[in-house]
Amino acid sequence: MEKRIDPPAETVTVDRSSMSNLNKKFPRLLPSPIVKGMKAADLIDTAFCAYNGGRLAEACRLFTTKMIAGEGLVGMSLTGALTPAGLGKSAIIPLMKAGFVDWIISTGANLYHDLHFGLGMELYAGSPFLNDVELRGDGIIRIYDVLFDYDVLLDTDAFVRHVIQGEEFQRTMATDEFHYLLGKYVYERERKLGLKETSVLSAAYQFGVPIFTSSPGDSSIGMNVAAMALRDSKLLIDVNRDVNQTAAIVYAAKSSGSTSSVFILGGGSPKNFMLQTEPQIQEVMGIEERGHDYFLQCTDARPDTGGLSGATPGEAVSWGKIDPSNLPDCVVCYADSTITLPLITAYALTKVPPRPRKRLFERREEIYAALRAQYFKCGKVEKIEHRTDISKPKTREQKGGSNPKRGRSGRSVVGTSRNHHAKEKT
Repeated sequence: MEKRIDPPAETVTVDRSSMSNLNKKFPRLLPSPIVKGMKAADLIDTAFCAYNGGRLAEACRLFTTKMIAGEGLVGMSLTGALTPAGLGKSAIIPLMKAGFVDWIISTGANLYHDLHFGLGMELYAGSPFLNDVELRGDGIIRIYDVLFDYDVLLDTDAFVRHVIQGEEFQRTMATDEFHYLLGKYVYERERKLGLKETSVLSAAYQFGVPIFTSSPGDSSIGMNVAAMALRDSKLLIDVNRDVNQTAAIVYAAKSSGSTSSVFILGGGSPKNFMLQTEPQIQEVMGIEERGHDYFLQCTDARPDTGGLSGATPGEAVSWGKIDPSNLPDCVVCYADSTITLPLITAYALTKVPPRPRKRLFERREEIYAALRAQYFKCGKVEKIEHRTDISKPKTREQKGGSNPKRGRSGRSVVGTSRNHHAKEKT
């Protein structure tokens, strides 16, 4: 008969000292069962406990308890084919209508495909497993599993070309103004067709939400603008105004004591264009600032390839894009935006009452003038003083009159070494 060996007593003794410390820092992972008829917000709070489900729950709570709490500024960047998937009508427009999104930077493609909905055209939920050669022969366009007729493109192109022939388009303008004017015509078409809140551009026109695109020529809208230039159209896009106007939006919020939050869907150029507003204010214009306050990104991009799409909020802190004191309040959810955006939208609309809309487009000249005035007070052509002290308080007087620390590149902008340049001033 096999002899039984009892385990040592210490293997069955539980040391609860470490567990008690965990209990003080973290909630216990013991979710309630999912029940029939559970609301989306309750499902997220109850069952999204770990991994990227946990990050999505954190994203929802960050968005509702800090980003849209009070009167803080919220910018949204759109990358990936979101509007063809119907997310403009289902999620983005409701967020704008509720006052939860104050300004937007989008790829031109998202805005182009948004036009299809505002013009009453038909897109279909299809399959990604179709024969693309046959689709081409049948005149059908495929965006993964979204299908539509080739005439949708041709008719949308014709609408854009017809609209931008108008006298109000025959000048140089920033993309927020261009999209505002274009949105006005989409809104008029919606009314004629008996449609309501189908187009992001139309909704932005109605709600005064400025929409920029970081690469105006990289879409069918830009392609049609370029084609009309061959017919002597005077429409030109002022990308310099875009850079300064977006920075002005952020500066207006931060200089008034408000917060600035970024809600990033995907990554790419719109992500950078939104985040670079802070380096534009600090690094280029010489205006003292600390960075955006809250950062929320939904992405499937890895950080280790060095691409901007996967760059973490911690990396953004090193550039001055994010306020280092708020880094714990930054969330990256590694999940598809077609999953996360509807859930975050449902959660926000359930948890937070609508806010007054800021209607920033109507204040564009005012906030642009304020940034310009501050730039001429602080900025210069020569090298901007290097700032490495990120502790608060941040004014020179509060620091006891100490000078900012110098940078470490080893060269000045005029070609002399920094040490030699410093000796000349002493």
